[in-house]
Amino acid sequence: MLDQLPNRPASPSDLRANRVISIPDFHLEGQLTPEQIDFFEVYGFIRFKQFVPRERANELYQALLELTDELVKKGVDQINGVPLIKGKRDDGSPYFGRIPFASLQHPEFAKFLRDPRFQAIIDQLAPGSRLGEDERDGLVVNRFRNEPGAKYKNLGWHTDSLRDLAYFEKPRRYLNVGFSITDSPMKVGGLRVLPCTHHQSIASMLTTKIHFFDMEPDPNELAIETEAGDLTIHDGRIWHRTALAEVTGDASERCVTYLPIMDGPVIKKHEKSPTPVYFHLKKFLGY
Repeated sequence: MLDQLPNRPASPSDLRANRVISIPDFHLEGQLTPEQIDFFEVYGFIRFKQFVPRERANELYQALLELTDELVKKGVDQINGVPLIKGKRDDGSPYFGRIPFASLQHPEFAKFLRDPRFQAIIDQLAPGSRLGEDERDGLVVNRFRNEPGAKYKNLGWHTDSLRDLAYFEKPRRYLNVGFSITDSPMKVGGLRVLPCTHHQSIASMLTTKIHFFDMEPDPNELAIETEAGDLTIHDGRIWHRTALAEVTGDASERCVTYLPIMDGPVIKKHEKSPTPVYFHLKKFLGY
């Protein structure tokens, strides 16, 4: 399937938007099928269409707006030691590009996290792991916008191995389970991956690209488009980035939430938890 994509030099238009991945329209009813598991293991990612109806995704978007208003009114700048990434819209109104521990801050996100299919994903793709909504960064909601006041417009190439090292942990398999709250067509940027790179060595994970600093499109990268209500999973060891939107303002907004799937020792976060080194690096990069 993916190996049938044409092997040709990338044109300027390819480098701006790259190529959309032609993948099956998988659906997740309960358990993952052998075909779905095999696809994920081989390529390092998978997409499930209509994980929940668009109407439910819209409800979560409204919850995000409510949570944003509450955090702004309270003047919150970090939660459990994890900084909020602030932005300002063109009309001057503030918002947050990244909110950690969302399920501990709003009941709709807490309800969403209780979907039994998430446990099925864990049992089949990451046995022994758990949903740690009060660990590391908890349930994270990202709100990407392309405008002058935005700090979180895109995200450079990285693997999540760097995050493990920042927490003084050995790099391990890490599932990035992302739920699309809004549509993510090519024009709003979105997830780009280098398929199959989750099989690379630790040295390659840390040296192939300069984590976060490297923003350039890769001739071999592929784009994953989603609609509101879709679910994607990618192995955290795979090289991935978030592309910059081609449009600006409200038209550029892309909202996605990532589940807190954890393994290893339980290290719960609290209001006095220190800020990890990992976030000091991101602050240096302007996030």
